[in-house]
Amino acid sequence: MTWILFAGFLGLMLLGVPVAVALGAGSLIYVWFDQSVPPLVVLHRMASGVDSFPLLAIPFFVMSGSLMNSAGITERIYSFATALVGWLKGGLGHVNVVGSVIFAGMSGTAVADAGGLGNIEIKAMKEHGYPLPFAVGLTGASATIGPIIPPSLPMVIYGVSANTSVGQLFAAGLIPGLLMALTLMASVAWVAHVRGFDRDAEFRWARLGHTAKRAFLPMMTPVLLVGGMTSGAFTPTEAAIAATFYALILGMVVYRTLSFRGLMRVTMETIETTAVVLLIVAGSSIFGWLITTTRVTEEVAGAVLSITSNPILVLLLVNILLLVVGCFLETIAAITILVPVLLPLMAAIGVDPVHFGLIMVLNLMIGLLTPPVGMVLYILARVSGLTFEETTKACAPFLIPLFICLAMVTYWPGMVLWLPTLIYR
Repeated sequence: MTWILFAGFLGLMLLGVPVAVALGAGSLIYVWFDQSVPPLVVLHRMASGVDSFPLLAIPFFVMSGSLMNSAGITERIYSFATALVGWLKGGLGHVNVVGSVIFAGMSGTAVADAGGLGNIEIKAMKEHGYPLPFAVGLTGASATIGPIIPPSLPMVIYGVSANTSVGQLFAAGLIPGLLMALTLMASVAWVAHVRGFDRDAEFRWARLGHTAKRAFLPMMTPVLLVGGMTSGAFTPTEAAIAATFYALILGMVVYRTLSFRGLMRVTMETIETTAVVLLIVAGSSIFGWLITTTRVTEEVAGAVLSITSNPILVLLLVNILLLVVGCFLETIAAITILVPVLLPLMAAIGVDPVHFGLIMVLNLMIGLLTPPVGMVLYILARVSGLTFEETTKACAPFLIPLFICLAMVTYWPGMVLWLPTLIYR
């Protein structure tokens, strides 16, 4: 009877039904045919799925990133990044990456990075004579750093789904996020050498000091978040609330660049985004519960281990699966559906759930740059004026450094787990 569950979900998806509705309705179809589970359980499990304190972090992380964008703080970050690394060959390419690293500590989503900071980056690189496809591709690749460096919306969802510490997941993402930045900057340096890109700014201490002063308060956001969580001053959820109030004070009191009308617009956008995310979580909670109770997870783990029990090969197969899923399924839905299926398999081969969280999130971030459902591709196409096909082609070369980082994250668990072990264990 389990095939009815998957057939119902996939059939509704093919008909164009939203993911959240397809998850809930597919589960209800299975319950209707199975008769062993009361239909009321569907509503009960959906309600209990979103009845989680860590999920309160979602609206506040979304709102803090939107406030930073709306208050014009992204321009201050970009100016500081230009003064810091713009003097290198291919300067604005390095600025693109460094700006994304800084903004990653505020937004927690790749979409916010691509839509906010990405607009400034692409325009500046185009005006300085960089090929538009190069600017677009690099912007897309650097945007994937956003959900790896804390805070991270996908990691909150994974932590709730896997019953794993969100604080440890945040700590685990810091070093891999910086590794991604260094790898992308190395790629920029190589392309700058091959294509003869020049420096875009002279290094001046006075300019660096001036831009650092202008960007100092916004750059304190990741310090507030990471420092507060690692010191035990507040939980990840409380950190999200603190970041939101901090961004609100910067926008409305300190810089006075955010109007009351702008605040209302950001609030409505946050409500809409949060509603979509929580509806997906609610639908996937009953779907995941049915997968677990019908022992599908055990069957999947047994099937894979019957092929090979070598952890290296199992992780390779899981990476391939996640990359394929990332091409077709939205990140939040993919996490909530696949965690109940894959986590028992990871436990069977001895992979730490925090380590697997980084593997899963990084795979799905790469999926944001692959058609047909890559959300970052659609945003970059709108911002740059390129077609979707041209944007996809522009991002393709930058998948290589991201795959290198994925391999290192997958097969070097010590790099991922060192910081959370140091802080939490």
